Amino acid sequence: MAVEDKYISYRIYLVAFAIFLMAIAIAVKLTNIQWVEGDYYRKLAKERTVRNFVIPANKGNIYSADGSLLATSIPNYEIRFDAVAPKAEAFEKNVKSLSDSLALVLGKPSNFFQNELRKARANKNRYYLIARNLSYTQYFKIKGFPLFKLGAYKGGIIIEQETVREHPIGKIAERTVGYERTSHGASLDGKGIEWAFRKYLNGKDGKILKQKIAKGQWKPIRDINEVDPQDGYDVISTIDVYIQDIAHHALLKQLELYQADHGCVVVMETSTGHVKAISNLGRATDGTYFETTNYAVAESHEPGSTYKLADLMALLEDKKVDTSAVYDSNGGVVVYSGRKVRDSHEGGYGKISLARGFEVSSNTVMVQAVYNSYKNEPSKFVNHLNDFGLNRPLGLSIKGEGRPYVPQPSDKHWSNISLPWMAFGYGVSITPMQTLAFYNAVANNGEMVKPQFVSEIKEWNKTIKKYDKEVLNPKICSQETILKLKAILLNVVKKGTGSKLYSKDFSMAGKTGTAQVNYAKDGGSGKYYASSFVGYFPADHPKYSCIVVVHKPSTALNNYYGADVAGPVFKRIAQKIFTDAPSTNEIKNLDRKIQKQERNYDSYFVKSQKKGQLIPNVKGMSGMDAVALLENLGIKVKAIGVGKVKKQSLQAGQNIVRNTTILLELS
Repeated sequence: MAVEDKYISYRIYLVAFAIFLMAIAIAVKLTNIQWVEGDYYRKLAKERTVRNFVIPANKGNIYSADGSLLATSIPNYEIRFDAVAPKAEAFEKNVKSLSDSLALVLGKPSNFFQNELRKARANKNRYYLIARNLSYTQYFKIKGFPLFKLGAYKGGIIIEQETVREHPIGKIAERTVGYERTSHGASLDGKGIEWAFRKYLNGKDGKILKQKIAKGQWKPIRDINEVDPQDGYDVISTIDVYIQDIAHHALLKQLELYQADHGCVVVMETSTGHVKAISNLGRATDGTYFETTNYAVAESHEPGSTYKLADLMALLEDKKVDTSAVYDSNGGVVVYSGRKVRDSHEGGYGKISLARGFEVSSNTVMVQAVYNSYKNEPSKFVNHLNDFGLNRPLGLSIKGEGRPYVPQPSDKHWSNISLPWMAFGYGVSITPMQTLAFYNAVANNGEMVKPQFVSEIKEWNKTIKKYDKEVLNPKICSQETILKLKAILLNVVKKGTGSKLYSKDFSMAGKTGTAQVNYAKDGGSGKYYASSFVGYFPADHPKYSCIVVVHKPSTALNNYYGADVAGPVFKRIAQKIFTDAPSTNEIKNLDRKIQKQERNYDSYFVKSQKKGQLIPNVKGMSGMDAVALLENLGIKVKAIGVGKVKKQSLQAGQNIVRNTTILLELS
């Protein structure tokens, strides 16, 4: 018995010793947690129970020049259902009416929703998707439906909100308005105005400190934010929605007609460089067109005959030849280093002046003029191109501008055909926007301005930053040269390659272009045509410049020339602006009599006098003429509306009583 008691005592001592060791270990661990790792665990506890949450700043809007919304942020809602949250009684009571309500808003049968909701509850699905991409109105309706109106804990409704960027006017100018997005790897990327002016649009996010409470909910610790969010500023673009709509649909119509691969159009205000419209349309696999690449800004390619304006400007500036100098088109073919330069007109144009050669876009004439003048000093010609700014980007505010290319005599690739090929727009490269800026300089009497997409940054009605006109070159060439170039560009439309576009109702000036693209690739099998027209209007006092480029028009119509493919787009834009918008806001006071109006007045006055001062019949007369006639007869007139007289309160033929009043209703 004593041995057994002794054995029990040993076990008690052993357990006590183990407990003692455990106590020491706990004490050591507690000491270590408190003093050695205390800061780490306190930080971890705080992070898990107290956290800074981001308060997203409201992003600014992008407006057109006329105040229309081009881009704005709107809330987008997603509704999900926690099928475990509602009690069985509440679920059974409301599931049928909830399904009926969802069917009305979401367009699916009531039994579909009832089956899905019951299935979710049976599977204990705590995150069943009801609908996504809902507007605020839809979200607000659904939140008030049976069961859901009981809230998150009793009704199981889960609401997730995100802010999405929308373009209220649709896809028009979408590529230029642009976007900002998070690409793979969580890096930010974007295009257009949205990306270029993000530092103004995005504002600054705020922060608020919250503490974790029951059921995974977070509650603000203080009534005030740690950092208040600063809303983004609004960006006022130069785009005019009216002109943009005209340009977009004019280009789309022509692309569809010629089944072209892609095209672009830009309309710019001559004096300021404000881009009033820009459309870039590419063809999808199903044959429809949509905004893809910003071709006007990014696509640098051989321009063809529109480049000939640089030839003429250089020749006239150096006084190498005058516009009246005569050249022989040699049957439409000239040869340089074994390579032929051909005119599009078979057989050539005979002997014609340099000006006429430009008007009919004769390759042989322009090449001869440039080659004969600069063959011994090609660098002088190329330096002119550099001075004109044709060898460098414009430095546009939106990213992705294509780089122009002008061969330099010092380049290792310079050859005997470089100079003559440059003379008719080959071997060089330039974007449509760069070409437009060059032509716009001629329209603007020699002042080259940078194309601009944004005019100012605003916070409500307060201007934060204004973008003034930026002059790239105050005088691209002499005024004498400018006047000659303007006259020739006008003749291109009147009697040159653009004569099909001529209208006696409004004046235009410009240049056609038809370039072969990819002619040197794959043995020429990938060759296609790029048709273009660039110019300005009105020709005498230019207000807008415009360029149209259409790539790869179908040859099935046996027509791919700039005047036929791109020209009608230019004319449509000019015609609509001339017809639907006044060319000036100034009303001139003409201090002279209009004979037709005087004759009409005299006729009415004589007739009334013959009737012995009777009230005349003024129905059908213009309001202005009727008022003048009646007041000269001593009658007081009150007119309502504008236009021609539809009704008169005093009938014709009544005797005139001085100082009486007649009421005229105008149509």
